[in-house]
Amino acid sequence: MEQMEVIDSVCTYCGVGCDIAANVKDNTIQSIFAHPDGVVSEGKLCIKGKYGFEFVNAPDRLRIPRIRKSFLAKNPAIYEAIALHVKELDEEWVETTLDAATTAAAMKLHEIQKKYGQKSVCSIGGARTSCESSYLLQKFTRHTLNSPHVDNCARICHSPSLKGMRTTIGEGAATNPYNDIYQTEFMIVIGSNTTEAHPIISNRIVDMASKHDNLAVFDVREITLHRFAKYKGIIPHEANLLVLNMMAYVIISEELYNEDFLKDRALGFEAFKEKILNDPFANPKYFENIVGYEHLSKLIPKVAREYALKKSMIFWGLGITEHIDGSYAVMAITHLSLMTGNIGKVGAGLMPLRGQNNVQGACDMGMLPYYDPDYQEPKEIGLMTPQLVEAMFEGRIKAVINMGEDLTHVHPNSNKINAALDTLDFIFVQELFMTEIAKRADIVVGVKSAYEKTGVYVNAMRRLHLSQPLVKSDLPDDWEVIQMIDNKLGGSYRYEDSKQIWDEVREVAYRRFSGASYNRLERHRVRGLQWPVHTEDTPVLHQLDFRTEDGYGRFHYHQYELRGMVQELSEKRLSGYHLTTGRTLAQYNNASQTSRCEKLNKRYDETILWVNENDAADFSSEKVILKTPYGQSAPLVVKLTDKIQPKTLFCTFHHANSRINTLFGDRCDELILTAAFKSIKVEVVNV
Repeated sequence: MEQMEVIDSVCTYCGVGCDIAANVKDNTIQSIFAHPDGVVSEGKLCIKGKYGFEFVNAPDRLRIPRIRKSFLAKNPAIYEAIALHVKELDEEWVETTLDAATTAAAMKLHEIQKKYGQKSVCSIGGARTSCESSYLLQKFTRHTLNSPHVDNCARICHSPSLKGMRTTIGEGAATNPYNDIYQTEFMIVIGSNTTEAHPIISNRIVDMASKHDNLAVFDVREITLHRFAKYKGIIPHEANLLVLNMMAYVIISEELYNEDFLKDRALGFEAFKEKILNDPFANPKYFENIVGYEHLSKLIPKVAREYALKKSMIFWGLGITEHIDGSYAVMAITHLSLMTGNIGKVGAGLMPLRGQNNVQGACDMGMLPYYDPDYQEPKEIGLMTPQLVEAMFEGRIKAVINMGEDLTHVHPNSNKINAALDTLDFIFVQELFMTEIAKRADIVVGVKSAYEKTGVYVNAMRRLHLSQPLVKSDLPDDWEVIQMIDNKLGGSYRYEDSKQIWDEVREVAYRRFSGASYNRLERHRVRGLQWPVHTEDTPVLHQLDFRTEDGYGRFHYHQYELRGMVQELSEKRLSGYHLTTGRTLAQYNNASQTSRCEKLNKRYDETILWVNENDAADFSSEKVILKTPYGQSAPLVVKLTDKIQPKTLFCTFHHANSRINTLFGDRCDELILTAAFKSIKVEVVNV
């Protein structure tokens, strides 16, 4: 009988990246708690971090590779090559060995590329696994397969943050550590339900707001953070850029900008100033004629003044980025920081709140079609995920390698994606469970979870943590599967462990990671290190220069486009219902892990539709179906509340059986194609 062992590691859920410690006995996690000295967690975990570990030993965990019977029937040569290693599972699947599964995958990839060309293959994923595996997947795709088509789930979350911030200040990551919240004088949270999505960050925000009354919150519905806010901003759907440009208008018209900072560190302000002052939508008085939102005409100037005159931070989430003007809204946020000098110092900066445990790291590793590792220019720019879907219909993409991303569940226009996948010759999936995309795959390989392997994860504030296994597993790591396929395609990967891959990352992505050795990360496992890491790490970015070629920040003005709910309100013709989506605390992403943890799933085991209580007459049954031209939801339980604005609906997307993402079409960010998940007009059908 083994004694209880305490092992330090990193939480597997959101981008906060909490340090954790686990009590482990007989190779089983008994409990998880926050490390008392943890810099990120500060000794506290949310319920997912604390109770969300039962998935590791879930009875339906993918442990043996499986191949679809129909795939083998269509590929007799592959079947002949692995026939001795095939075992009946059920009507659809056979089980096989890892060696046979990777042999079959390599044979099929070779056949497809020989027939359709090297660029007929793409890889998607990486934000749920380690930096080492994400790095190797993009390297394998770009160099072994010679295809430029790599992407990850940042496409549907914070790609606009990367685009907007790099365009204006040269770097697409958080500028400050979380603990700078304790040093700031004023905070704005916009488009983030922080208490649900990033609770350990919200702990800090709530603590400061309770003591200093220094918080402004903007959202389309009333969220928990509004209780602690000095300025409670409820805004119409798709009004983010409108509100942010209005703040800039106030700062400029009242001459609250920092002239010295602008002179020393930014370019293009005079042209930006002229455009803002002549923008018909930039004056906050515009809201005086928007019924139900008149209060914003006075609230926005108050927020702008306090932001400009104090040492301030802005936090945002997918409520900013998942719109057609998401990238422009992020630029508008950085404009505010440039105008006021609220960047490049302790307690003042920009904080995009990233969702996945390693989405920052996946992007850093080059798991994007337009960036190599370290955000360098690739030899060839590939297609973004929505473009890949179109290319599937056109017959240009014939195979998908999917690593830890549920393409058919969490991406928009699910019906269209499923139709596109029907055109493929091959889908290869590496996963923990039979997710929606795994159910559509030809070959599925079960891999280690974050709690079973060693690897580097980068959280939302650029902090690197080296995870270590809490329990031992004989499953392969993601990178090991990739290496096996590479070798069978004639490649030369000979990595013996993840450390060897990371040492290569430190050379290839030296601008950020050269000094972040495993040894150093082990010594600082609880604290972590913030990139760029050379002789020391860098908690605060942009202190002397911006990370542009010449060191200057830049203004890139974009006028708000009148549309959707704002247009209907301005023309006094608001009708129908506008749906927005988000997270709930107990579930995570596609719920593949959290739904297998009893204490979490019993808190939220089905999708609930929140409806304004004054709209109750339109919701005459306990459940309704939502419809759009793209698809329809399953019947959803209705909950009447006063926390939702009239004609506004809210629900989560965690449970695949609710079919929420079938409702969203191809509307997306104009620059970077991130789906417009945060607002769509729906038809309500009582059932």
